[in-house]
Amino acid sequence: MREAFAGLQEELLRGLSALDGKSFVRDAWVKPPGGALEGGGVTCVLEGGGVFERGGVALSDVKGAALPPAATQRNPHLSGRSYRAMGVSLVVHPTNPNVPTAHLNVRSFRTDDGAAWWFGGGFDLTPYFYEPDDEAHWRRVSRQLCASDAMYERLSADCDAYFTLKHRNERRGLGGLFFDDLNEAHPFGGGFEHCFAFTLSVGRAFLEAYAPIVERRRAQPYTEADRAWQAYRRGRYVEFNLVWDRGTLFGLQSGGRTESILMSMPPHASWQYGPPVTDARQRRLVERLTVSPTAGA
Repeated sequence: MREAFAGLQEELLRGLSALDGKSFVRDAWVKPPGGALEGGGVTCVLEGGGVFERGGVALSDVKGAALPPAATQRNPHLSGRSYRAMGVSLVVHPTNPNVPTAHLNVRSFRTDDGAAWWFGGGFDLTPYFYEPDDEAHWRRVSRQLCASDAMYERLSADCDAYFTLKHRNERRGLGGLFFDDLNEAHPFGGGFEHCFAFTLSVGRAFLEAYAPIVERRRAQPYTEADRAWQAYRRGRYVEFNLVWDRGTLFGLQSGGRTESILMSMPPHASWQYGPPVTDARQRRLVERLTVSPTAGA
């Protein structure tokens, strides 16, 4: 399984480097035996590229003495069990505000006692300006990965629900696909090999979903005001990752490698009091991402 995840990492690195024109710097790391977490991985980072202000593609393969709260909140019966977790995560933050930020994560978990295994992951798109054509393409690729309309509707709805800043009643972005606890008990799951194959297919489809959007928007002109708006919206990205993201919380709670966990953060972000919506393009994005406080009540 590690070989397949490592192959996916290499595929993503080649594709993103081709888009950007700059290579990633590789940082292999190891957690020594004897601590709460052991294992290692390879974190690959690109900064100051032709397209990406920061990009990261990380492979991790770790063993822990006990699953942390971020993993057992939904499955309290697994509390205290030792485990192995493995996966690939990716985040790219473009310089041009017309190019969306994008995120991918695919992962596997297995308890050492054999009591449980599951897969999780997905990808989502976080634009700074709303472009319906970009969303349509992103969703078209997402739908093609799913075996049925019902499966797509479930994983798309789960993505919208997960990537929501509940303290703001606002989605982080336009969504995509999200799944967790994918195993034989999941409505759209199955056996181990079936779930693993679907997980890898999501990872491999990321470039098909994202690269055409980058090519379409990368040369679009922008202003310093657009960059200021981008930094403001990136603040929302930081808020979600530090407050709500289970992957970030899992890494920090389990004693993971902080530098690799926080590679997902944008290089520049800002906060200011009150919403600084000053033009129609900004307003369209905010309207598209706003969630009714009563939705789902």
